[in-house]
Amino acid sequence: MIQRFERNDRRILTFPAVHPCEGISPATLLDSLITLSRNICNFKSEFFATQRRNVRETIRQVGILLIFFEEIRDHLPSNRHSIVLCFAELHTTFQKLKFLVDDCTREGAKTWMLMKAHSVASQFRVLVRTVATALDVLPLSSLNVSREIKELVLMVANQAQRAKMELDPEDEDATKRVIVILNQFENKFEPDSCVIKKFLDYLDITTWTQCHKEIKFLEDEINFECSENHEREVPMLSSLVGFLSYCRGILFEDSVYGNTDQSDGTSNLETLTCLNPEDFRCPISLELMTDPVTVSTGQTYDRASIQKWLKSGNLLCPKTGEILQSTELVPNSTLRKLIQQFCFDNGISIAKSRKKNCDISRTILPGSPAAAEAIKFLSQFLASRMYFGSDQQKIKAAYEIRLLAKSNIFNRSVLIEAATIPAFLQMLSTNDPAMQENSISALLKLSKHSNGKKLIMETGGLNSILGVLKNGLKLESKQIAAAIIFYVSSLREYRKSIGETPEVFPALVELIKDGTSCGKKNAIVAIFGLLLSHRNHDRALGAGTVPVLVNLLASSDKVELNTDALAVLATLAESTEGSFAVLEASASPVILNQLQNTTSRAGKEYCVSILFSLCLNCGAEVISALVREQHLMSLLYSILTEGTSQAKKRTRSLIKILQRFCETSTSSYAPMVLPATHVLSFIDMSNNPNYSSFECTFEVGNPNADQVFDEMPLPEDSLYGSNTEVLVSIEGYATNTEAHVLDECPQRANHKGFIDEQSAAPIFNPESHSDPEHEKSEEVCDVQAEFEGSMSEVQETLVANNQEFVLEDFAPILENVQFDVPVSTTGSLSKCASDSINHSSRLFTYFNTCAPSYDTGRHSMSELSGEKLV
Repeated sequence: MIQRFERNDRRILTFPAVHPCEGISPATLLDSLITLSRNICNFKSEFFATQRRNVRETIRQVGILLIFFEEIRDHLPSNRHSIVLCFAELHTTFQKLKFLVDDCTREGAKTWMLMKAHSVASQFRVLVRTVATALDVLPLSSLNVSREIKELVLMVANQAQRAKMELDPEDEDATKRVIVILNQFENKFEPDSCVIKKFLDYLDITTWTQCHKEIKFLEDEINFECSENHEREVPMLSSLVGFLSYCRGILFEDSVYGNTDQSDGTSNLETLTCLNPEDFRCPISLELMTDPVTVSTGQTYDRASIQKWLKSGNLLCPKTGEILQSTELVPNSTLRKLIQQFCFDNGISIAKSRKKNCDISRTILPGSPAAAEAIKFLSQFLASRMYFGSDQQKIKAAYEIRLLAKSNIFNRSVLIEAATIPAFLQMLSTNDPAMQENSISALLKLSKHSNGKKLIMETGGLNSILGVLKNGLKLESKQIAAAIIFYVSSLREYRKSIGETPEVFPALVELIKDGTSCGKKNAIVAIFGLLLSHRNHDRALGAGTVPVLVNLLASSDKVELNTDALAVLATLAESTEGSFAVLEASASPVILNQLQNTTSRAGKEYCVSILFSLCLNCGAEVISALVREQHLMSLLYSILTEGTSQAKKRTRSLIKILQRFCETSTSSYAPMVLPATHVLSFIDMSNNPNYSSFECTFEVGNPNADQVFDEMPLPEDSLYGSNTEVLVSIEGYATNTEAHVLDECPQRANHKGFIDEQSAAPIFNPESHSDPEHEKSEEVCDVQAEFEGSMSEVQETLVANNQEFVLEDFAPILENVQFDVPVSTTGSLSKCASDSINHSSRLFTYFNTCAPSYDTGRHSMSELSGEKLV
């Protein structure tokens, strides 16, 4: 009958009381009332920082009524309707009174309850007078109780009706004292510490831990206000947070402090093996519930979803369609703990509460002027302790900075301006594990700010952080150093310099081998951040990243960790060298196992990306092995229906490769090996039929590939002369992927095609240049081919030993060539168009000529790979 709530499950000064149902037994209702009254009376021994008079009066009146309830328990009268009506109203009111009294003793809420003292006193007055109203309908004359008990009940009714429940004068004085202190901060005046201590003593806030709990409670209230878009109280809450943070860092400097909020915490529940994860999803949003609440129909929803449903005017239960008898939301703490335990056991990242999901971008600006000035005073004090304090004072200051910078952008900027980063970098070389851990942890928080990243790099902090990554005194310090590298590498200008430091990648790889789950994840995401610079791919491969990640995937059951590892492997596999490294690590079975068993959609898509790269770069050996996998196709088709657009495109291409291999399995399918050099031959067709040719030889991997064609000895009147460009763009690698056919074209008009190098979109309008006398003539067709994958895929389409060819001959192989303009119905290209896949590897060729008519449909290619395709 009585609703049970944990204190942290119910927001302060909310009263989710449940009215007894109509058909409830009078005896059951009375028993519940007795239990509820006893619970209220048990608060008699508690300490009340505020509302002392009102609480005492309330407990006294409930205690008298408890005597009455116990007196009539054994002989309820036959005329029960009015009694049930009275008891039901008392039951609802007593629930609210219990919540209100409980809030007056809630841990960490003393300061806020003081600032809401007027509202709380009014709430006491309303509830006590509701008790008097309920007692008015009680038929005392028909009850078989003693005259003394009846008189006590009448006395309570009269006193409750006349009760003033006014604000305690001492509470009012303390409230005014806080307002004065906040005004002093706002006016950039540092308050007298004696005045502050007097206020703290009144509320019995005498230790660092108590002060910290007050701050955490206020921060939670701010997050509640912001999440529900009720920000009226935020300025006052922010001012109190700044004030108490100042108190915690300065007035309680010598107090014992603890690591109270750095651990994520886990439930003590045993691991449950018979849970259906679908039961943890909100019926409205279909997302995992972070704050499950139950409505009057007994159905459970995520708080944010059901609140949005109710605010839109819906009064029906979304799942059952029944009318909601009440809009009260009862927290389902048992389910919430089960969800947290399930996520912890399965490596799923989920916020403990809505505060973790709160967007901290709102903290770019201070919550109030008073909070801003309080943090500035505190930052200056902590910075001085960092430079001139004792070792213990330095550790304490570093810990305070960790707390201040954890989730507040404004605090980070103020602390950076106070020159704390150079002090932290000096402290990293200490032999004290606690000092090193607190210093590197504080640096991590500050590195999330753009100015923090720059200051770390500009002051030479990379070497100090790398020293902790390699030789940290605690494993936790190493994993935090890896996280800092990730955040610093988010700035493009620093990725190159970090990657060029020889010891970075080997140290990160070692952390993946030996670190905790958190350490492994930090190292992996740091490597991923560095791989955003293509120059770092070879360094990552050289450090042995691939085999370590493959071993991790084979042994880890953490979904999120495995997804991150797959992301790095997918990035490395895009290059030929990376694909062969993945193949040499015997990763194919591991990748297929992840594709089949992982619950992460992103993880499945990364698996497809890796397999696709292996097929393109490693050839028949991989493709033939994949074709033999019986369940692969069904897995790929499932991604076609559930994946992202990019994943669907990649999956379709992989399916086509496998299907084409099955159709042409009788033909030889040679592995595609990147040659050391390419010899690219062009034919000058401007002086048909006497073709002149020229060649250019260049090294693979030449970063100046675009300059190759500038240095070619092209004749001025050549088709490829000064008015013509041949552009090669394949992320710094020189290659040749051109394909074109020019049919007979007697036109004498200029035909111009322009290519936008960024979008690779041809802008060519032959109609604007048509000659009326030759409307039926064929047009010059510029053909653009877009390829996805590495260069080896393109090499497969080329014919060795100077064999002449037309693209029609290679239609079975070039499954991903797209021709963006119409071609002659008599030309051989019209049979070759098929799907294309966007990729950065593109070659663009276009022509600008006034040459007379010409006729060619052939290209002569020099030997590329030494392999002749059948």
